[in-house]
Amino acid sequence: MTEEFAARATPAWFGAAKLGIFVHWGAYSVPAWAVPFGELGAVDPDEFFVTAPYAEWYANTIRIPDSPAARHHAEMYGGRPYDAFLDDWRAEHFDPAEWAALFSGVGARYVVLTTKHHDGICLWDAPDTGVRNTVHSGPHRDLVGELAAAARSSGMRFGAYYSGGLDWHRSAFPPISKAEQLQTYRPIDASYARYAEGHVQDLIDRYGPDVLWNDINWPDAGKPALTDFFDRYYKAVLDGVVNDRWEVGRSDYLTSEYSAHRDREGLGRPWEHNRGIGYSFGYNQNETAEHCLTGPALVRHFVDIVVRGGNLLLDVGPRADGTIPDLQRRPLEELGAWLAVNGEAIFDTRPWNATGPVGFTATDNHLYAHLDGAEPTITLPLSTADIGQETSVTLLGHGPVPAEWTPGGLRCTYPPTDMPAVLRIEASRSPR
Repeated sequence: MTEEFAARATPAWFGAAKLGIFVHWGAYSVPAWAVPFGELGAVDPDEFFVTAPYAEWYANTIRIPDSPAARHHAEMYGGRPYDAFLDDWRAEHFDPAEWAALFSGVGARYVVLTTKHHDGICLWDAPDTGVRNTVHSGPHRDLVGELAAAARSSGMRFGAYYSGGLDWHRSAFPPISKAEQLQTYRPIDASYARYAEGHVQDLIDRYGPDVLWNDINWPDAGKPALTDFFDRYYKAVLDGVVNDRWEVGRSDYLTSEYSAHRDREGLGRPWEHNRGIGYSFGYNQNETAEHCLTGPALVRHFVDIVVRGGNLLLDVGPRADGTIPDLQRRPLEELGAWLAVNGEAIFDTRPWNATGPVGFTATDNHLYAHLDGAEPTITLPLSTADIGQETSVTLLGHGPVPAEWTPGGLRCTYPPTDMPAVLRIEASRSPR
């Protein structure tokens, strides 16, 4: 890697963005089936792969003997091969402009689409895929190009997820049924490395994605070439970013997922937490309200990430026809309504740390205290040395609230709210 890009700082837009939308959509959206038994990192790792709450792993789990998915598949589809679901995937109600309006209306600054998941099916006319892509089969549409254009027309950036580490169509490994097999049952040879690099280069050439979001790993034989590959990408997309899942010790930001890899958060580097609204990324017809984040829970989760310095890449899993289920749409819309009032305390801010349980964000002129909303009185752990003696406090969406300095900090009284509340503190000194 050239010295210029070896020292390259992560582009400022990424840290300012705070919220992105992940989209997992594929042939797995046709069976749309998994067992919603828990989240990654919070359940037994081996059971996770056998019982598999991730519906997008259907092509793997139906090959595990006597797994819940294998039994379901036999009962519902007999011996039908997985690729038959590509033929059934029509995307007949897919409206990229409507998706983009929803996502941008919520407040998302970027969208990342699964251009190829582990099943190896590409959502554009990818090189060397023949008819095993959505242009020549199933939807008969360039889903990547359509969403990229719609996202950018709505003022968002576009990112491309690509599964470089797994491709069950291009490899002959047994199904993954244990956590340790995730890295051993993956193609690492030179042929697959050329195939994968050709795909990602084609994504860059066609769509210029602002984010290259690789998953699982990169084929070992192709890792030495990533130095020059990243250089070419950065020259093609000057403020583009790459995530950490290439596993080559070089990335623009780190990632965590549900309860896994949380040790990558808050290390003084840009980071992004990704999860679905339920336990699955792909649409799972078995998920009900009890498995999904409510609007208030989503807001609290998002705020926790932002005050600790991260971004949230929040996933939606559309149905095969291209519609977004209400169980996912409603929390999104509630988050959007909250951000319409409180977005100034989120976007383009930086985390600001003080002692105590209250989370803070800051700009050059304002300090924002993020509260649970249930208690009408709180003493913020601040001092005049932090923000100066003269202050005024406003509850966003409401108006000025009483505030006074006490020996313990700045005591504020405000009306209780159902959602997390934000106090804007007008400081006579820039928060430091």
